[in-house]
Amino acid sequence: MFSLSVLPPPPSRYPSQPGGGGYNGLSATGGVVPMIETNNILTTPTGPEYQFLVGEGLYVLKEDLHLATPPPHPSEAPITNPNPLSTAPQPATAGTQLSLINIDVGPLPPSFYRSTSRSDGVSGSIQEHPDESQSSTEVRESTSDGGRINSSDGGGGGNGCHFGSNAPAFGEGNTLLTPTPTKDSNKRKKPKNNMTKSNSSFISRVINHETLSKKLQDRARDGMFAFANVNRAFQWLDLSSPTKAEYLTKILFTKAHCLCHDVNRVTKSSSHIDVVMGFSTGEIIWWEPISQRYTRLNKNGIINPTPISSIRWIPNSETLFLAAHMDGTLIVYDKEKEDAIFSPEDLDNNVSSPSTVRSSGEAFVPRPSTSSTSGTQKIHIHKSVHSKNQKVNPVSVWKLSNQRINAFAFSPDNRHLAVVSEDGSLRIIDYLSETLLDMFYSYYGGLTCVTWSPDGRYVLTGGQDDLVSIWSPGLDGQAGGGGGYLVARCQGHHSWVTGVRFDPWRCDLDEGVTGRNYRFGSVGEDGRVCLWDFSLGMLIRPRVGSSVAAARPGENNRHRSDSGLSGGGGSETEAVVNGVNGQQEKGQMRIGEVVPHMVEPRASTAVLPPVLSKIIDDDPLCWLDFTQDAIITSCKSGHVRTWSRPSELTPLEEQDKKVE
Repeated sequence: MFSLSVLPPPPSRYPSQPGGGGYNGLSATGGVVPMIETNNILTTPTGPEYQFLVGEGLYVLKEDLHLATPPPHPSEAPITNPNPLSTAPQPATAGTQLSLINIDVGPLPPSFYRSTSRSDGVSGSIQEHPDESQSSTEVRESTSDGGRINSSDGGGGGNGCHFGSNAPAFGEGNTLLTPTPTKDSNKRKKPKNNMTKSNSSFISRVINHETLSKKLQDRARDGMFAFANVNRAFQWLDLSSPTKAEYLTKILFTKAHCLCHDVNRVTKSSSHIDVVMGFSTGEIIWWEPISQRYTRLNKNGIINPTPISSIRWIPNSETLFLAAHMDGTLIVYDKEKEDAIFSPEDLDNNVSSPSTVRSSGEAFVPRPSTSSTSGTQKIHIHKSVHSKNQKVNPVSVWKLSNQRINAFAFSPDNRHLAVVSEDGSLRIIDYLSETLLDMFYSYYGGLTCVTWSPDGRYVLTGGQDDLVSIWSPGLDGQAGGGGGYLVARCQGHHSWVTGVRFDPWRCDLDEGVTGRNYRFGSVGEDGRVCLWDFSLGMLIRPRVGSSVAAARPGENNRHRSDSGLSGGGGSETEAVVNGVNGQQEKGQMRIGEVVPHMVEPRASTAVLPPVLSKIIDDDPLCWLDFTQDAIITSCKSGHVRTWSRPSELTPLEEQDKKVE
């Protein structure tokens, strides 16, 4: 006789880790599969591979904070044998990105924090499974991060600068959008729903630190908060805490992935922080972490059902934010308004009085969303910020492309918007007047990230052509003015570029012998970080005399043809461009239309080499930022690495500091 043997249980999809609690999830076959919700892990790796040398000194990895990637929701059947070649639609996802915020104000009395928690001192949570238990890992680090950042750029914004504070407010002149001033930050309007007691099917579970009120009360005044997304999880962290691996709050969503988020710099205070998150389902959450309240916008995709790739608060606005949807649409939402089914409006009959003025002082003229002239581009305004219908969201809707918008960034003067898309375009927009000013194209492939220089003179883009491109937007305040040009291409990455950012602490904006000097950084899917020093005097010019002359900075090269332009090249391209220019000369071009610049061939483009190119992660990198004390990078697997800047102290001073 043969005895029947029993097969061993299948290996855990998420193996148990020391100190971790977990729950048992049901597999698609009805069996029990142990699944663990792990904790963040803080380590300090050492060795030459965790250092890189630049002209100013040695950057050293200070710490590696690995954010726990949550397992799939129990309602999702585990994928046992995923096919990497499958073309089946998958939910949109994004690598780990951070929103950093510093609140340099005194703490509130303990009574305030007690009012935001349950009487038993432990915040409520919505469990994903009855048997799930909460645990925390006691990982302590002797030093705290004193780095401070005021950057609102993220792909988006100011790079620590506060230029443009005198810029008009978005929608100024439309009395329907005039906000009610609130001097007392403690009385700012908060979201309507309690997140810790929510029964929403969208939110799966909320875990607050067991001593959240005490941690908020005792934290350093100059400490930095961080908000981070990891697939379907969203974490609130205190980077100034010696136990920064312990999140203040972790939110787990049922099936939606948080793709982007931003913090409002205008409304921040010790008692109030406004955070917006964009999801793979197209929905948006406005969350106030201190009171643990939230509001869900674009619920079930009532306005636009496509995923949100980028989201930013509009500069100097307390309530308005801009979201880029993956159908090529930019939508302005008001955090305090209800949503309604959206239909494109007839702008001729639905715009506020002509007294509305543009930032330049001229009268606002509504532009119909009709098709553009062949060979030109414009914004299709489906709803204007000057519309009379402002009782519900959306506030305004702009259609830019039929392909996804990957990122956008507000200029330091708070008047312009740089938008990059999967179609390979960079658009410069005067968003106050809803006008397209200029348009450029990548060498090939889509553009993935964008940022402005601290003085607003340059725009950086990274793309699928493995290049970082430096553009001069040439803003002259006129639609279709065409004063912009490609300054240089930066070659150093071996794969798609996923993040670009200027380092405001190493930019010298004083006019010197060689002009202004800039430092910026980039990361890519090759796991590589590149640092670049840039000034016009250090660009490497190609050795082709005629082409170099054609590509000198300041000249408008949009009339040149280029065989590298997709779908163009030769006499056909010249004919189209010349035909459009002929219409422009005769005054037949519509208001707000521009002629895209032709793609510059490599033979006529200045090249900028990096001052550093080093692989710092095994996984694709997706984000970087600069603080006064460090460079922070993150990758798609949740590693947030802080690289300390070179010390300006002498060895003797450093020794004395350690003794103290």
